[in-house]
Amino acid sequence: MNGVSVVGVGMIPFGKYPEVNIVDLGWPAVKAALKDAGIDGKRIEAVYSGTSRGGAMTGQRIMGRLGLAGLPIVNVENACSSSSSAMAQAVLAVGSGAYDVVLVIGVEKLSKYGGGTLPMDEDDWEIGLGLTMPALYAMRASRYIHDYGLTLEQLAGVSVKNRKNGALNPDAQMKKPVTIEEVLASRMVSEPFTLLQCCPTGDGAAAIVLASDKVAKQIRQDAVRVRASHLTSGRFMTGFRDMTSPEITVRGAKETFEEAGLGPEDIDVAEVHDAFSIAELLYYEAFGFCPRGEAPHMLTSGATSLGGRIPVNPSGGLLAKGHPVGATGAAQIVEIVRQLRGEAGARQVEGARVGLTHATGGGISGFDHGACSIHIFQR
Repeated sequence: MNGVSVVGVGMIPFGKYPEVNIVDLGWPAVKAALKDAGIDGKRIEAVYSGTSRGGAMTGQRIMGRLGLAGLPIVNVENACSSSSSAMAQAVLAVGSGAYDVVLVIGVEKLSKYGGGTLPMDEDDWEIGLGLTMPALYAMRASRYIHDYGLTLEQLAGVSVKNRKNGALNPDAQMKKPVTIEEVLASRMVSEPFTLLQCCPTGDGAAAIVLASDKVAKQIRQDAVRVRASHLTSGRFMTGFRDMTSPEITVRGAKETFEEAGLGPEDIDVAEVHDAFSIAELLYYEAFGFCPRGEAPHMLTSGATSLGGRIPVNPSGGLLAKGHPVGATGAAQIVEIVRQLRGEAGARQVEGARVGLTHATGGGISGFDHGACSIHIFQR
């Protein structure tokens, strides 16, 4: 495999744009990424577009609006991992030598649903019995509380940290800091989760320009190298599932670190899939940032805050930046690239050289999750 680097990134601020169609969400992010790379759109040789609920041929519609149709365009649907899965396919294409310069798009418009939990496939028997994503994560939180003594204040602390980070991010959907008291006083959604412990849905788009290492050096001197790109799916399990250990991420993390030749101790900054407050704590442990049962202490010690040993979700994460499902993975990559280039402004992680992104998703009966995509980048 040839080396692959990120040479351009762009995104639009996440939020709710009820009057804007998905194409008009997507093309400004593409233009921003091309401008960041300093290249003409005609240098793009292929496009990988990720969206979960954007409809057919989203990539073609976006590129057509820019006058760049006629390219090989692949549309990827993989739930919350859609655009990070598109990224994995793009890395494979460039790494294999098939292309020198490709574009990755992540785009989603969820405001069309009018709020509330996203509709799920009722053919799935767990969904048919009433399981929603807030309920699933609430069961995980309840089990962790039972097994490890997690307090409600510690759980709320995840939202406090990430909303504080989001207040420093001009692209975040939620920019108002909150206190533990405000988090706990917000309305109950699924015990023990209150509203401020659940990620907001919305609309958004992000884009990434990838190039082979040889070409990347011609485009910019501060290109960010892709050290590992890993995509996996959940294993079907009948019977008992350990709700406090996300099998797909534990396995995916191990395989990604092996691919990169790195370990958890080498990561300077991470963007993980904090769809609900408990999720971030579970992922501290899944990635080996701390032992099982010690995630609450890791949080309260400040290790994962800005200025700590390994800041997690400096963008604000899904809890503050927002979660327009198909755009999330690409937006995580935009954040990490900016961090490694030293362009994150007030939320900059000083001295960051190695960063990780993690997007997992897809609630399916019998699976921990349907898909998980993890990337490691190095400057």
